[in-house]
Amino acid sequence: MTTNCWRWLPAGRCGWVAAYLLGYALLMAGTPTIAPAGEVVLLEEQFASLARWQPQPFAKIPRHSRYSAVTLDGRSCLLMESDNSASALVLTQSFNVYEHPELAWRWKVSNVFAKGDSSSKSGDDYPARLYVMFAYDPDRASLGKRLQYQLAKTIYGKYPPDSSISYIWDNRNTGAAVITNAYTSEAKMIPVDTGPEKVNTWQEHTVDIVRDYRLAFGQDPPATATLAVMNDSDNTHESAQAWIDYIRIFRPR
Repeated sequence: MTTNCWRWLPAGRCGWVAAYLLGYALLMAGTPTIAPAGEVVLLEEQFASLARWQPQPFAKIPRHSRYSAVTLDGRSCLLMESDNSASALVLTQSFNVYEHPELAWRWKVSNVFAKGDSSSKSGDDYPARLYVMFAYDPDRASLGKRLQYQLAKTIYGKYPPDSSISYIWDNRNTGAAVITNAYTSEAKMIPVDTGPEKVNTWQEHTVDIVRDYRLAFGQDPPATATLAVMNDSDNTHESAQAWIDYIRIFRPR
């Protein structure tokens, strides 16, 4: 795949990120299991290894973030490190957000970025992001969008991605429930942690993907999605570490 394939996306780095993340996701949905609490769990990732994940660099960003499975406080977890760098780690599994709408995880960061600013392209860096990337669905697109995407598929052999929401550890508290990414309106960001007050402490979250997409975009999401995580600092030229203890995709019973 070349980056020319994704010129249908709004210009800017976040557009490249969205394209690469979804473009490299594989359709490998696992078999749900029943958790002790009665949840129907599709994914229970505790990062004993990165076998279900694929590193994804970006063609126009020469320095890549680092991702490794490590042990911290006696538990396996994902370590994400950036130093004036950006790249992602993509889950090689897609899922239906209506069948498994709940997403839970636990993370912490070493610091936030002094120059981080979610309202600007130059400040569009976060020590921790958890993306939900949605596949394009021609059955729910407008006529104009269908024509645009069909032409893209004819030329490049596959559809560009539709949209994304990302849960972020924002560098400062803006008071906003949803932030439109500075690079593209098709990427919405939801701050679940903000500022430096809670750095180096574990923070745990459970979200409803479908509800949050409706909040962010004002409509129902496409059914098929995948996940990616990222720690990036290529705009601010700073550095940070972040850890993710687990990620769970499930539905309540």
